[in-house]
Amino acid sequence: MRVLLDTNVLLWWMTGSDRLKPRWETVITDPLNTILVSAVSAAEIGIKTSIGKLPLPPEPLGGAILTAGFQELPFTIAHGEALTSLPWYHKDPFDRMIIAQGIVEGCPILTVDHVFKQYGVQVIG
Repeated sequence: MRVLLDTNVLLWWMTGSDRLKPRWETVITDPLNTILVSAVSAAEIGIKTSIGKLPLPPEPLGGAILTAGFQELPFTIAHGEALTSLPWYHKDPFDRMIIAQGIVEGCPILTVDHVFKQYGVQVIG
């Protein structure tokens, strides 16, 4: 199964946070699953780190993704076009882009954000 990580879940994985739910860890470590990390998460982490809303991650995102065996998911034109039809249940632009990617890619998203479900995208919460 292909699974897309929301940025908060990615950060919890990278930092070894106890906020990472055991069922998420099971999904992430299952060798039958392909874990996707969105380019949107890199942008979100970079922007929020630069304005002081997030601490600097313990290691560069690219290295962390490679070490964990995750795959990068670029943000494509198809993902951008999907944004035009999304209702405004969620106002956060980063979350909206990740939701669009989950819809276009047809893969569930690991997230703690319950608003994602309102878009009809599968959520592993």
